[in-house]
Amino acid sequence: MRDGLRPGLTATMTYTVPPERTVPHLLPESAEFAALPDVLATGYLVGIVEWTCIRALTDRLNDAERTLGIHVDLSHEAPTPPGADLTVEVELVSVEGRRLTFSVRASDDAGVVCRGTHQRAVIDVARFTDRLAARTGGRGDGQVGAAGH
Repeated sequence: MRDGLRPGLTATMTYTVPPERTVPHLLPESAEFAALPDVLATGYLVGIVEWTCIRALTDRLNDAERTLGIHVDLSHEAPTPPGADLTVEVELVSVEGRRLTFSVRASDDAGVVCRGTHQRAVIDVARFTDRLAARTGGRGDGQVGAAGH
């Protein structure tokens, strides 16, 4: 980790919700999800929050490091329809060793959609890949993408 990885880092991202990020599309094989309203799915909301946290870490990790989500504590307080802009704001509030904690808030034009915290762990890609291979008996390519900061 680089020295600049300290509480106070922030990122803001605006995401226009496409129809394919709504609840019926979360698990297309699920008839139960397919029967639900066309609003932003909580599972996709979590992914957008993670993406924003990753962006906050741009240029703050060494080349051999990435982060992975390890804990999510988020509300999902209001529906966001397709076509609406969701703005996610995150702030790194704690760095404890390799554990990073972010404060999260998301809103759309109608008001607050989400708030809470998200934790990420800084990993060494090579070490993680070795541990993954040992856990899976060597199945899969074990690649960790370059964008997973």
